[in-house]
Amino acid sequence: MTQSLSGKVAIITGASSGIGEACARLLAAEGCKLTLAARSLDKLEALAAALPGEALAVRADMTAPSDISNMAARTLEHFGRVDIMLANAGIYLPGEFAAGDVDDFTRLLTINIDAVLRCAHAVIPAMQAQGGGDIVVTSSISGFIDVHWEPIYSASKHAVQTFVHTVRRQLAGAGIRVMSLAPGAVANPLWGFHDPAEIQRVSAGEREFITSEDCAEALLFMLTRPQHVTIRDLVILPQNQVNI
Repeated sequence: MTQSLSGKVAIITGASSGIGEACARLLAAEGCKLTLAARSLDKLEALAAALPGEALAVRADMTAPSDISNMAARTLEHFGRVDIMLANAGIYLPGEFAAGDVDDFTRLLTINIDAVLRCAHAVIPAMQAQGGGDIVVTSSISGFIDVHWEPIYSASKHAVQTFVHTVRRQLAGAGIRVMSLAPGAVANPLWGFHDPAEIQRVSAGEREFITSEDCAEALLFMLTRPQHVTIRDLVILPQNQVNI
């Protein structure tokens, strides 16, 4: 048994490309009303215009707390509720810690951790008042293992996993599910993939990457489980990813 998403209101951060865009397209096809958030307002407006249902484009920089608060407030003002928060925005930074720029590291932590906490915190009161909701964080396989070539990114995803596992227990009695979607290597702009033919080659061909659409399908599975079922963590990997 599955539950319908038709008419539900979802906020998606990092919606202008990659996993966020793929999730927006799939949730819109399922009948969701969307708030699309990212820094690139022109891309968001173009995406909103291309979707079949109602979509609100909101410029939001995940390093600016006021933008996150405004994103939630505009959603509630426009739609009157929020059923799904997909805290998806994130950045990736591999490399040697000792040779890296500490300012770059702290910016990553701000976007990958602080913004996730703020996104969840901004919608929890509304979800509690309406009797339920779903908070899904885009995590990573790097939140489950210690990946030595991306220490700060891996640390950020470990923090996200701890957040999901603990806050889920705090909110369970309110009917709010808190879940993590944890992909391995994804052939999308975050990894430098833009050409559809190249994405096809490394995913369906070499099978060393999954696609943003694969992640969207996994999200749909999580959100459509009956309300008594929580997919706490869903790890999704390419078949041929063997470096972890």
